[in-house]
Parts: sequence; C-alpha cells; structure tokens
Amino acid sequence: MKRYILSVLATTVALLSCVKASAQDTGYDVFNPISKYLAMGDADKLSAWFSDNLEVTIFSDSNDSSRNQACQIMKSFFRSYTPRSFEITHRAGRSNMKYALGTLNAGGEMFMVTIFVGYNDKTYKIQHLKIERLN
Repeated sequence: MKRYILSVLATTVALLSCVKASAQDTGYDVFNPISKYLAMGDADKLSAWFSDNLEVTIFSDSNDSSRNQACQIMKSFFRSYTPRSFEITHRAGRSNMKYALGTLNAGGEMFMVTIFVGYNDKTYKIQHLKIERLN
C-alpha cells in the first residue's frame, strides 16, 4: 500500500511540473520582464513585448501606435521621467488576456501603470500601456 501511494504521489508531482512548465512556456510570467524593463527605463527592450499595433496612453493622451512609434513615445517619457523603481501591485486576467497594475517611481514622481497583454502567436504581447500620475 505504501509503495502504491508513493507511486501515485510521484506521478502527480510529475504531472503538476509539466502543467507548470507549460504555463510558463505560454508567457505565464510575462509581467516579470516587462516590469524589469519599466524599472530600468529601457524602451528598446520593453518594445520587444509590444504588439505590432498598440495603444499607449500617457497622462490622458492616447495614441494608437505601431511598435516603433510606441517605443519612441516611451523613450521620450523615460527621458523626462527617469525610472527609479517599478512594482506590480495587482495582476488578473483570463487565459488569453491579462492585465497588471503597478506603481512607477520616476523623475521624483509616482505613476500608476496599467498593462494589458493579449496572447497571440504563442506569446503574450502588450496591447495597451497606460501611465497616469498618482496624486
């Protein structure tokens, strides 16, 4: 009986590790690199996570942009507000659409950042990035 229980336990652990690896392969941790690049103020590396076309909203100024245009918008923002830190405060979503809220400390100010990502072509990509001042 003990041998049977150990066998079932080993099989369950093996199956769970496959499920976890599969979830990670589909971008389960997508907000980790995005957070890192926001904290660094690296628009070029951040833009690798942009959809071909996305919406970028900074201080209520919304732009439907290509990946290159969005990269330039973020470079301009980072030049004006040098990031010191970024922290995700909330994550939610469904299997093909996720969002995160975070706080960005940049240029001596605090900002609320909202990131919407969608699953497409085997990876998650940013579809909307919104930055607002916190009062």
